Amino acid sequence: MKKVLGLGNALTDVLIQVSEDDLRELGLPKGSMNLISMEQNEQIQLRFASFRKKLVAGGSASNAITTITQLGGKAAFIGKIGNDEIGDFYREDLVKNGVKPLLLTSQEKMSGCCIVLITPDGERTFATYLGAAADMKPEDISKEAFVGYDIFHLEGYLLQDHQLIEKAMRLAKEAGCTVSLDMASYNVVTENHDFLQDLIKKYVDIVFANEDESSAYTNLNAEESVAEIAKQCDIAIVKVGKRGSYVQQGDTVYHIGAITTSCTDSTGAGDLYAGGFLHALSDGFDIRRCGEIGTVAAGRVVEIIGTKLNEETWDEIRRLCAMYRGFMLRYSPN
Repeated sequence: MKKVLGLGNALTDVLIQVSEDDLRELGLPKGSMNLISMEQNEQIQLRFASFRKKLVAGGSASNAITTITQLGGKAAFIGKIGNDEIGDFYREDLVKNGVKPLLLTSQEKMSGCCIVLITPDGERTFATYLGAAADMKPEDISKEAFVGYDIFHLEGYLLQDHQLIEKAMRLAKEAGCTVSLDMASYNVVTENHDFLQDLIKKYVDIVFANEDESSAYTNLNAEESVAEIAKQCDIAIVKVGKRGSYVQQGDTVYHIGAITTSCTDSTGAGDLYAGGFLHALSDGFDIRRCGEIGTVAAGRVVEIIGTKLNEETWDEIRRLCAMYRGFMLRYSPN
């Protein structure tokens, strides 16, 4: 089984269920990712001080990497935390979930957090204080970090730092890694379109996008987008919510239907899809099976608040992986 290395923002999620009016009052576009200052972070936290909250170690790439280890894969995560209690919590959570923590520590900034505002329809809007996560510099990334890893997965939120993400991708390719990128957010794609397009053509092998992100990137509908992105990399995935996802490699394309589920909170759905997909890929599955495993992981996480599935649910997905592995062994030409 191949080993996966992730790079992303080390953020602790603060999950809060709010009304549509609450969201409008803040002036945040629904479904968007917004970078906020320390002062804005304090103001939003104060605004919802009386609301029930749930804290979980998060970050897009970190969620995907944790999915891989929960399904039996081997993976590590690079991120930056502060020298504080939240940073300690974050490190302990990675270890608890079987992830090797390759964490850097900032002595100047507090650990970052992401306020996830969840409206009744399950849509989530992010207000992100990066803190120490944004203190990660290109010089923090060395070629030694990639030794022993086969797949390198990054979150698109890092696109804000062009030098960091380009250096990381370049070193990964030089180390022989397959490079995977999750586009992360439509507004991130729009703000970094030309740079993103150049990165994908030069370095990226696997692209994950949802319908809004793929549209922002190609100005096409989902089916047309997955075909266009597949011309620029090896494997393209476009997720279309309740309609499932499209997965394409070369001229081979699959539409994978979503599983029937009740959506409580869509936080982390794309991350767990990517983690399930990459775990299956690291285990030698074809792209259709990879998409199906990603779909189940995403379908299960939207049923709960947050991104942490219980052991019973992880066992369900592990059994699916084992069943596919059995089919693969049974019908192998050898």
